[in-house]
Amino acid sequence: MLPGRQIPPPISQENPLWVSWHDTQIMASLDPQNVMDYFCRKSNPFYDRMCNNETIRMQRLGLENLTNMVGVEYILLHVHEPILYVIRKQHRHNPHEATPMADYYIIGGTVYKAPDLGNVISSRILSTVTNLQSAFEEASSYSRYHPNKGYTWDFSSNKQLSDKSKTKKEATTAKDDSGTVFQMQRVDMLLAELLRKFPPPIPPIIHQQQQNLQDPNLNAGEGSAGNNGNPTDASPAGANQQGQETVDMKPPPEKKAKT
Repeated sequence: MLPGRQIPPPISQENPLWVSWHDTQIMASLDPQNVMDYFCRKSNPFYDRMCNNETIRMQRLGLENLTNMVGVEYILLHVHEPILYVIRKQHRHNPHEATPMADYYIIGGTVYKAPDLGNVISSRILSTVTNLQSAFEEASSYSRYHPNKGYTWDFSSNKQLSDKSKTKKEATTAKDDSGTVFQMQRVDMLLAELLRKFPPPIPPIIHQQQQNLQDPNLNAGEGSAGNNGNPTDASPAGANQQGQETVDMKPPPEKKAKT
């Protein structure tokens, strides 16, 4: 063995709650009269041979003499025939006072040590934390990140969860998935700011129409003055325009079938 290295203690010494004991020869015939003899066998790891029960057994006395002694003793605390027996280990100070030290229960002939309140609470807390940790790990395995959409869930590896996600997506098909609300509002604000700083050029036709709408009286005066000043120029132009319109409105010539 390497120097400075210690051998770990066995499980029975580390935690007695993991240990159980039974005797196959007597476990089938247990009753309130012989259950204490069954528990006080020397092969039982929960039995202390330095107790008062061992002393009165060696002296062949009855269990009623335990109240007259001082020290560690075992008593039958509770009986639920034919399967459950509870035995208490206690330290007796006088015939009327004893301090409990541990409880043991026998179920179907097998002896176990009963856990105390601290062990029960720590075990429940440990199981709760373990389940929460496994739940968080499983949930984090389904999360995905995209720079445009942010964090999303991908349940394609789990068939049951993927079916739920598909039904949820079908119910929200009308929703715009181009980006988040923050991204869309931010982009709209930037576009409005750029449009204000760099307005697009207005085409000349639209600019002329806007001026005509703004000055209708001026357009009417120009039209009347032009007609009065040059009547001969206006009429041929109008005739040409009407002729073009009539030409454009003619249907295409019909094709005759060859004989």
